[in-house]
Amino acid sequence: MAGHSHWAGIKHKKGRADKERSKTFSKLSKEITVAAKLGSPEINSNPRLRAA
Repeated sequence: MAGHSHWAGIKHKKGRADKERSKTFSKLSKEITVAAKLGSPEINSNPRLRAA
């Protein structure tokens, strides 16, 4: 059947890339949440939040 092997290759690469992207966004989201809870929710007055 035409086309199946092409998607199979893309599927594996996309899966790895999506897993890595998900890990990065989860990490950033946690950092932002912790920074907002520890200090002020204002970016200008919270250097940790500004860095995250």
